[in-house]
Amino acid sequence: MDARPLTGSIGAELHSVQLAEVARDDRRFAELNALLLEHKVLFFRDQNMSRAEHVALAERFGSLEDHPVLGSDPEHPGLVRIYKDLDSPPEAFENSYHCDATWREHPPMGSVLRCVEGPAVGGDTIWVNMALAYERLPERVKDQISGLRARHSIEASFGARLPIDKRLELKERYPDAEHPVVRTHPETGEQVLFVNSFTTHFTNFHNSDNVRCGIDYAPGAGELLRYLQSQATIPEYQVRWRWTPNSVAIWDNRSTQHYAVQDYWPAVRKMERAGIIGDRPF
Repeated sequence: MDARPLTGSIGAELHSVQLAEVARDDRRFAELNALLLEHKVLFFRDQNMSRAEHVALAERFGSLEDHPVLGSDPEHPGLVRIYKDLDSPPEAFENSYHCDATWREHPPMGSVLRCVEGPAVGGDTIWVNMALAYERLPERVKDQISGLRARHSIEASFGARLPIDKRLELKERYPDAEHPVVRTHPETGEQVLFVNSFTTHFTNFHNSDNVRCGIDYAPGAGELLRYLQSQATIPEYQVRWRWTPNSVAIWDNRSTQHYAVQDYWPAVRKMERAGIIGDRPF
């Protein structure tokens, strides 16, 4: 496969590849998966896939998940339609740096996202190499966050706009998940900075090593979390992709974050995503 890196840190575009065919070929799929682990996000243009072929490709990586808020295509379970037009409600979930669904105990391994229709200008997506973000942290910060764990919440994100009874019902269905602040990638062994916009607070910061008096914890712990979350905004760790119809991105959700730039209103943007069930972070 002809994989051409797009930046010095993350992302490659593959040419002369038809993903519908790759899904049916064990050898070529293994090559695709190896390139995904290397580059963390792969890009393709001119992929005239059907929804069934889209799902079949994603299922080569693992079982697909449904989304508790967005739902999925009734004829293709696991395929989420993310359609934005003039009648769409305003949202502020995609245009923040995040890993998908870290409020789950088992966040997605990754996703396959296809552009169905997009604006002539705008609507790009940014991906970030969070293994590199961890690697380049100051050593004193690495020491400070070693062993820290944090909460990730759907209630405080998707649930915040709901009436209180619906919000509490959503939290009952999906209790806050707790994950390590630095996770280990299960296939590459990389250390990955694993906090994002779904992360609300540390769960084991308030101990005698970190807290002498109240200000060490509040706002001290919150300031440390904001600092770690801000690492995703560093351009040297990023790649930015301009969508065209039938372009596709496949990303490793375990080692990246992404940000969908909402600069295209009143244009229409229609995307379809298949998210792959992952493991419990460790």
